[in-house]
This record gives sequence, C-alpha cells and structure tokens, in this order.
Amino acid sequence: MLNYLWSGMMLVGILWGALHGQMAEVTQGALTAAGEAVSLCITMLGVMALWTGILEIGSRAGLVDQLTRGLRPFLRFMFPRLKTGGAAAKNIAVNIIANVLGLGWAAAPAGLRAMKELKKVQEERDAEKCRASREMCTFLILNISSLQLIPMNMIAYRSQYGSVNPEAIVGPAIAATIISTAMAVVFCKGMEMRRGE
Repeated sequence: MLNYLWSGMMLVGILWGALHGQMAEVTQGALTAAGEAVSLCITMLGVMALWTGILEIGSRAGLVDQLTRGLRPFLRFMFPRLKTGGAAAKNIAVNIIANVLGLGWAAAPAGLRAMKELKKVQEERDAEKCRASREMCTFLILNISSLQLIPMNMIAYRSQYGSVNPEAIVGPAIAATIISTAMAVVFCKGMEMRRGE
C-alpha cells in the first residue's frame, strides 16, 4: 500500500512540474534529494552499527539479561498468558530495552524475533493460525508507542541537518513517549477488560 502511495505522490509531483513547465526544477530536486538520501543513509548506518554493537556487547556481558529480569513484572502485567522465561518474553524485553534507550533500529531484529515466537505460541494454542493473538497486538501497540529516554535516531538526524542543539529534542521526546506508552498500556488493559479476559 505504501508503495502505491509514494509512487502516486511522485507521479503527481512530476506531472505537476511538467504541466507548469518546471521539469528542470523537478529533475534538479530529485538529484539533490537522492544525494542527501545517500549521505543520510551512510550517517545512520554508522549510528545503527554503533548502537547495535553496544546492544550486542551488553547482551554478551549479561546486562540485557539483568534488564530483562527487571522487566518481568511489567511483562507479567502486560502479557499475563505468556511465560516470562520464554523466548518470546525475552525478545519482547530486548525490544523494549532497545526502544527505551533510543536504539530503534537495534530494536527491530528483537521485535521481529518476538513476533515469530508469539506466532509459535499462538499456533500451539489455536489451530486457527491466521489470526493475531492478544499478545501480538499488545506487543505491536507497545512497540509503536515506544517509550524513549534518549532518542538517538532523532539526535542523529538533527545533527546531520546542522542543528545547533540536536539534543534539545530529548525533553519533548521523553514527555511525548511517556504519554504515548501510558495510553498504549491503558488501551491494551481496557480492551482486556472489555473482552472480560
């Protein structure tokens, strides 16, 4: 769906430029944007490699396991039917930890592994494999709300584009993500109560 949306917007822009005799500007804009995109990707690749590496070092040092144990009460509260020591719970915890530390791209692999494990749990519980489980939906909502204490990606973007104070986003980001995560928790628990679970 997004492919159609982006393709449609690009086509409308090109047609608008052609109809108004501004194809030179459209071409120049496309080339400039492509160059900026490559530069941004190289910068963000470095940021992603750094934080993914730090997360891996923390995992091998046992820090991630300690943080995961600290998250068990929260995981029990949000996922009462899920085994807290299982692979799904561990990957959910790693994803939450990475998101809280602002390592969104480092959180993605753990999030994908968590969804695979949640799918296995759902298949064990129910023969109807095409439906998303309550745990999958809860995890997705928590992942989207994504509480962040240090929004590393936004700081890197702001640095790349020459912000004088790129870390000024930290306070507003903490406030916004606390509110979004609180609303996610309230929504998930409200849906559980509504269904009588």
